[in-house]
Amino acid sequence: MRTWLFVLLCLPTLLKAQSGHNHAHEKQPGAPLPPFKQYNFIAPFQLTAYTGQVFTKNDIPKGRPTMVFLFSVECDHCAHMTEDILKNIDKFKKSNILMVTPFKLERMKAWYDQYKIGNYPNIIMAAEPTRQIVYYYDLHNFPGVYLYNRKGQLEADYEGTVKLDTVLKHL
Repeated sequence: MRTWLFVLLCLPTLLKAQSGHNHAHEKQPGAPLPPFKQYNFIAPFQLTAYTGQVFTKNDIPKGRPTMVFLFSVECDHCAHMTEDILKNIDKFKKSNILMVTPFKLERMKAWYDQYKIGNYPNIIMAAEPTRQIVYYYDLHNFPGVYLYNRKGQLEADYEGTVKLDTVLKHL
């Protein structure tokens, strides 16, 4: 009898643990907002372009919506999303796409070359190996997608796989 009572009392906890729902990005009461939500603008860190040139968010063309796409060069989901973006690049022609990886420049260059990013004038790819950008966006799972309106204010953010139709609604 006591065993059954114990099982019944523990059942809600066990079921909740098995639900698989990820609460990692739900704001916990009293928890501070991540920096990107506090400041509501594109990460202010120095980024390094393919050429080795250093730039910041201030060098991104103004007056257009911008998608910040944080990717890992070791992430299959990031590769698939990159391929989807390139297949649908015409849908992004009025937007900036800032692709940033927290890996070193050499690793980013291989990705840049593989996907022929130089052929797409509205895509800026950069490395930020200090990983400050990952902390700014409080990213736990790649890819991270952060959508800013033409005034540079955050409209939406997604972590993990996101469909392009969802992204395009904000651009």
